[in-house]
Amino acid sequence: MFFSKKLEKFQNLKHCFFSRKNGFSKGLYKSLNCGQGSKDNKKDILKNLEFVCKKMECKTESLISLNQIHSNKVLHFESKKSIKNKLSADAIVCEVKNTAISILAADCAPILFFDPNKKIIACAHSGWKGALNGIIKNTIIKFNELNSKNEDLIAVVGPCISRKNYEVKNDFVENFLSKDKKNEIFFDKIDSEKQKFDLRAFINKELMNCNIKNIENIQMDTFSNEELFYSYRRSQIKKESDYGRCISVIIMS
Repeated sequence: MFFSKKLEKFQNLKHCFFSRKNGFSKGLYKSLNCGQGSKDNKKDILKNLEFVCKKMECKTESLISLNQIHSNKVLHFESKKSIKNKLSADAIVCEVKNTAISILAADCAPILFFDPNKKIIACAHSGWKGALNGIIKNTIIKFNELNSKNEDLIAVVGPCISRKNYEVKNDFVENFLSKDKKNEIFFDKIDSEKQKFDLRAFINKELMNCNIKNIENIQMDTFSNEELFYSYRRSQIKKESDYGRCISVIIMS
């Protein structure tokens, strides 16, 4: 369990970037796998989600997650009526108290947001596709539509894959350079065919481009910390049949 020093200061707020520890899943999924889209035993996943709810001091029905699709789509929960579970999107902006919004990740970055003045929370799932196509910008635009000022926003980027372990091919790099040649600073050349990509640095650049200055990073690498995190990329390299997902949660009381 990892926490933000910036978010811990607020008494009306609870949050956590959960690791893979202290759960009920077995084998590949050991142990706190919260990914209902995985092939893990469904009963174990539900027990894991109950554990998360106990830690967050919320009802199980109040824990909301997304069907994450690597998009730039942002949902807005303005009232209890608007809240639905498992909608297809990659971010939630929420004004409703006692609603735990969450992100699942296994190398992608979970990002938690809070505006302490307007009392609005948000969570976003940012892999390379979402980051490149505007999930961060769109989340902040939604805050702005609710009269939230960027200088008031706190953004915390959770554990994700590090630059040293994120090897990509040249066609991947071209996705970024075709948008902006300046994006080359996020890549290190390995050889004529491969480069390394800094997802965290790119996400931080996206936040700063939106004039978000109050940023915190939980500097943990999901790929190399096998005891603490699931990793899609690590599971691919090890030729494993599936992988678990860690959950990150934020709730206002």
